Parts: sequence; C-alpha cells; structure tokens
Amino acid sequence: MEAAAPSPLLPRPPDITPELRRFLDVRFRSPADLAAAADVEAEIRGRCAELESSVAELSARLADAAASYASSLEAAGSALRGVRGGLAALEASTAKTGAREDVEAGSEKMLFEQLPPLATDVARVDMVRDYAEMALKLDSLIGDVEDAVSSSVTAKLKSRGQNSEKTHHVAIEYLKTIEDLLASVTRTRPQWTRLISAVDHRVDRSLALLRPQAIVDHRALLSSLGWPPSLTGTQISDNNSGKSVETVNPLFSMKGDLTRKYSESFLSLCSLQELQKRRKARQLQGHNVDNQLRQPLWVIEELVNPLSAAAQQHFSKWVENPEFVFALAFKITRDFVDSMDEILQPLVDKANLVGYSCREEWISGIVIALSTYLAKEIFPKQIELIQESSSSDASSALSQARVSWLNLVDLMISFDKRTQDLLSGTGLLLSVKDDDNWQRVSVLSVFCDRPDWLEVWAEIERQEIFNNLKSAMENEKNWSKRVEGAMLEYGSDDYKSPAITGAVQQGLSLLIERARPIPSIALREEFIRSSASPIISEFLGFMFRRCQEAEGLTALADDDALIKVSQSINAARHVESTLAQWCEDVFFLEMENLSLVGEGGSVFQQEINQLKEFRSEWVDKISTVILRGFDGRSRDYLKNKRQWQEHSDEPAISRAIIESSGYMQGRLSKLEVGLNVLDFVTLWRAVASGVDQMLFAGIFTGTPKFSNGGVERLHADLSVLFAVFQAWCLRPEGFFPRLSDGLKLLKVDEKQLGDRMITDKNWLREHGVRHLTAAEAEKIIKNRVYDA
Repeated sequence: MEAAAPSPLLPRPPDITPELRRFLDVRFRSPADLAAAADVEAEIRGRCAELESSVAELSARLADAAASYASSLEAAGSALRGVRGGLAALEASTAKTGAREDVEAGSEKMLFEQLPPLATDVARVDMVRDYAEMALKLDSLIGDVEDAVSSSVTAKLKSRGQNSEKTHHVAIEYLKTIEDLLASVTRTRPQWTRLISAVDHRVDRSLALLRPQAIVDHRALLSSLGWPPSLTGTQISDNNSGKSVETVNPLFSMKGDLTRKYSESFLSLCSLQELQKRRKARQLQGHNVDNQLRQPLWVIEELVNPLSAAAQQHFSKWVENPEFVFALAFKITRDFVDSMDEILQPLVDKANLVGYSCREEWISGIVIALSTYLAKEIFPKQIELIQESSSSDASSALSQARVSWLNLVDLMISFDKRTQDLLSGTGLLLSVKDDDNWQRVSVLSVFCDRPDWLEVWAEIERQEIFNNLKSAMENEKNWSKRVEGAMLEYGSDDYKSPAITGAVQQGLSLLIERARPIPSIALREEFIRSSASPIISEFLGFMFRRCQEAEGLTALADDDALIKVSQSINAARHVESTLAQWCEDVFFLEMENLSLVGEGGSVFQQEINQLKEFRSEWVDKISTVILRGFDGRSRDYLKNKRQWQEHSDEPAISRAIIESSGYMQGRLSKLEVGLNVLDFVTLWRAVASGVDQMLFAGIFTGTPKFSNGGVERLHADLSVLFAVFQAWCLRPEGFFPRLSDGLKLLKVDEKQLGDRMITDKNWLREHGVRHLTAAEAEKIIKNRVYDA
C-alpha cells in the first residue's frame, strides 16, 4: 500500500498579504464556507489564467515592437552606410583632382548632379529616423495606457474598496501626452496619416474602457453621498413670490475623505472630457464644426440624470396640473444652483475645461430634462385634446383646448424668464445668446424639434387676436375716432389714423412679444409670419372691401365716401409706418441678416409693400375723381378757342375756370382735413399734375391763335388756378410746368424772337422753358399773333 502524498504546507501568517487576508475573510466567514473551497480555488485559477494570458499577449506585442524597431534600425543603418559610402567616394574624387587646373568639365558636372539626390537621401533617412522614434515613443505610451487600464480592471476584480482614481489619473496623463504628440505630428508631419489613424484607434479602445469605469466609480461615489436627495414631501409653490422649504444638498454636507474622493473622481471625469474635446478639435481641424465640439459637462449630467428621474415620478401625478411640474422643476434648479458655483466650478477650472460654467450646465440639464418630459407626456395630450375638440361641434371644447395650450405656453415662458434670471444674476446671460446655447436653457426649445407644434401655437395665437379685432373692425365708431399721439417722424401733425389701428398695433405687438422668447431666429420668423402676417392681411382686406363699398355706392362723389376712403388710407399709413419702425429693431434685423426671408428684406416687407400699393391705388382713385369733376366743369372753357383772339383792355376771368377751380379747392380742402399730411401732399400734387396735362392739351391742341388780349386772359385764368394751391406751396406754378412754359412762350416779345430758330435748345433754356419739346414750342410760337 502506497504512502499518502504529503499535504502542501500552508503559508506562514507573516507571509499573507493584507489583500489576500481580506480576500480569505470575504470567502471564508464561517467553518461552513470551507465546503466551497474548491469553487474558490477554481476562481483563483481562472483569474491566474487570465493574468497569464494577458502577460503572454503583452510579451508577444513587446516582441513585435522589438522586431519592428530592429527592422527600422537595420533600414536606417543601411541607408546611413550608403550615404557614408557616397560621401567617401565624393571625398576621394575631389582629393585626386585636387587643385589641378586641367579638371575636366564633365567630372565637375557629374559631381554637382550627384549632390541633389544625395541631399534627398539624407532627408529621407532623417524622416525615417524621426518616424521610427515617434512610432516607438507612441507605442510605448499606448502600452503604458493599456497597462494602466488593465490594472484598473484587475484591481476592481480583486477588491471593491480599492481607490481607482489614481489609476485613472495615471492613464489620463499618458493619454494627454499622446495627444500632445499627435497634435505635433498633425501640425509638422500631416502626411503620417496612417500612424495617426493607428494611434487614434488604439486610444479609442482604451477610452472605451476607461470612461465607463470612471463613470461607474463616480456614480457609486454619488450614491454613497446620498445623491439624488429625496424629493418626497417636498413643498412647492406655484407663486413666484412664494417661499418653499429647500431640499437638503448632499454636496454641501460631504466632509473629510468623501470630499477628497469626490474631488478626485470629479477631476478624472473633467480631465477625460477635456482630453476628448482636444482630440475632436484635432480630428475635425479644417472643418466648420464648432457646435459639434460643444458637449454637456459630464459631471453635471451625472448629477442631473438621477435627480430628473426622481422628479418625473412626481411629474406623472400632475399631468392635469402642469403648473406644479414647472414649480418643482424651478425649485430643484434654484436649490442646487449655488453649490455649482461654490463647490464644482473651482474643480472645473482646475481641470482646464475652458468655456464651461457649472451654473449654466446645471440649469441646462434641468431644462433639457423638463423639455424632454413635456415633449413626451404633456404636448401629445394637448395636441390630442385640440384635435378632438376640432372634430366635435362644441365650440366651448375647442376654446377650452386653446386656453389650455396658451396656459401651458405661458408657464413655459415664465419658467424661462425665471431660470434666465438665475443666469443673468451672475453675468452669464451673454454666453447663451446664440441659438444653440439659448436652446439649452429654454424649455421653448420643444418647438425647435417639432415645428408642427409651433404652427399650432401660431394658429391659436392668431385666432385669439383676430377674434378680438373682428368685432372692433366692424364697429364704425373705431373708424371715426382717431388715435391720439401717432406723430410723424418729421412734423407736428399726426397720421389722423382711426382708433382701430391702435387695436391692430396692440394685437401685433402681443404676437411679436410672444415670439421673442423662442430660442431660434428661424422659428421666430416662422411664428411671426404664421401669426402676425395673416392679421395684417385680414385688416388690409377689410379696408379694401370698405373702400370698394364706398366707391360702389357713390363713385366717391360725396363727402361721406371720401371720408371712408381717407380713414382707410390713414390706417394703412399708420400700420405701414409702425411695421417699418419695428423692422429697424435688432430683433428683426437678425432675421434679415440671416437671409431667412424668401424675397429678401425685412420680415414684414411684403405686407409693407401691400399697404403702399393700397394707399397709392386709392389716392390715385380720389385724384381721378377730382380730375373728372374738374374736367366736366371746364369742358366748355376748353372748347372755346375764339376767346384767345379777343381784344380787351381789362381781360375778364373766365367763369368756367372759377367754377372748376372752386370745385377742386373744395374737394382738396375737405381732404386736407380728413387725410394724413403725407398722402394729402401726394394727392394734391397728383391733381396739379393732372390739371396741368389736361389744360395744356385742351388749350394748345389744334391751331388756336393767341392775341395780346388772349394771352392776358390766359394769364388771369391761370393765376386763379395757381391760387388754389397757394395754401400748400409757395410757388404753385412750379407744379404746372407745361402750362407755365406755354405761358412764357406766349409772353415772349416779338423782337426777342428775331431770326433765331425756335428749336434751339439753348434759346429755350435762356427763356426758362424746360418742360416742352422743340416741336411743341415751335407750334405755340407760330400760333402767337402780335398786334400791330
């Protein structure tokens, strides 16, 4: 019978390391645990096998690196030996020839031709040497990173209590050194793309292990700190001035070793993010992708995510009362925002994360979480409510759905103002003025992802404003009563616009104010075009129908019709001026500068042009009506050609010209009272121009003869006509250029004509005739009959 094999000796107690002692204490807590010794042995053997496999893999990689290094050295040595041989041959050839004067020209040419290839070979050797040195240095550093990451994983398997922040810190420092080298290579040797790509690939693999480890450790540390704090029993108030009990902040309560561990973990994550930012900046160099480099702060995300998940449990109870949702979200934002400045911001600055504000990131995180909840839970139900009420016949249900929507938007706008006050109080508001950053701190960014919801909002706002304006437009008192204080830019008179324009202006102002908080220039422009522009079009259409009705009843022949049209013109002038003034504001200039308007120009350019066309059209119609009445009263006067041949010592003023001028003066005087100054100036000038054309054609058509007496009579008649416009200008004859020039020609003395050609332009200019052609002037002179 064979003797039993001796049992292996147990290690002496002093030889047992603390790590092994803790391992055994965990596995063998009682004698009953000895039954699982075989399983523990299998586990240990498995871990040893893994470690041996890892060592074997590292040994193989080291051998490959050594072989590659040896090959590179051999190639470099061979190249250097070739260079050395070439230099020796060159030295020998020059020594033989020496300073002899009979050196052949062909030999010198051959030596000079050998120098450029030789220099190229030397440069190539230097580049190979630099490449080999850089590759070996990077390979060594990446090996250190992989060893650090591997040791971190091994340490986690051995003991949960071991602090891995130091291991992470070592790996991050190696990664930063690698990134510095890669940045230098990218700047000085951009052709080494394969080397850079290979290094980036291996670094990506290491980061794929390192970042999740760091995040898991950070989350475990936050959990040990008591984060997220409990929100159960939290008292909130939907009143802006209401005070609520503040939630306990674990960041303020941590002390001692916890503070040190949290700071180390925080810095590790910040350093990793700063490294990732540098790597992306290098990889995307030369591309306009600044916005892609901006990422949320990881450490703040780790604070926001668990807290928002806890808050959503409360949100789900308040679907019908969204004001409580916003109140709790703001309370969370406000209660923890101070700790961001006092505790976390110094750590971010220490990690050299430039351009990050912990306060801004905290507010942004809460806002994004709230926006996500609104987009998933609240707005779909609002849309469903509006669709159901629209399909039913009950107008009250639709009105209630719209009120609910507007109430939700009001809560969002109020929440944005309060959160942005938290930013502006520290002077950080300027850093979030561009669209991308503004969207991060505004819950209205929900509409940036869903433009169809923006259209629903704009339609609801438009319908609410139009319902209020519709009854006001139909009330005739609002057209007879004027708006007070609507002053011209240069002048003391107002636009004489009716009171309805004040209501329209107020409605448009409300819509524009609703658009201001939208965190996107493109969407602000879209909201205004969808809500405010249709209001202007509706108002313009109502004025057009009102003027057509006045024209259809009396053809604008009576005073009441003229008053109606004048009121509409005044209203159009006031609205046009208001829109033009608004478009000079920075709010609208931003839209114009981004070329978001289809046809160019300001947002309201199309509406402004339509209002101008409306005014021009009806001012022309009024002037046409006045000219038609003047023409009817002066028709007999123009037919009487013989009156210009009569001789009289004191010419009598024509009765017809007095009546027609009186009619015109009466019409213009009434319009002066009812029409705004600018359009009235356009009107009387158009009437003067029309009368000038009409009388010139009627008087000088055909071959009328003008005697001295006829010229005096024409001068007297035109003086009466010019006197009508004396109230609105100093030299009314200047607005009757053709009649004035014709009268000047008739008054030219016979001696002044002489033998010169009447068609001479210089002669016409000398006599102040500038608005008649040579043919017209010649015809008038030929019809002049001088008395003997």
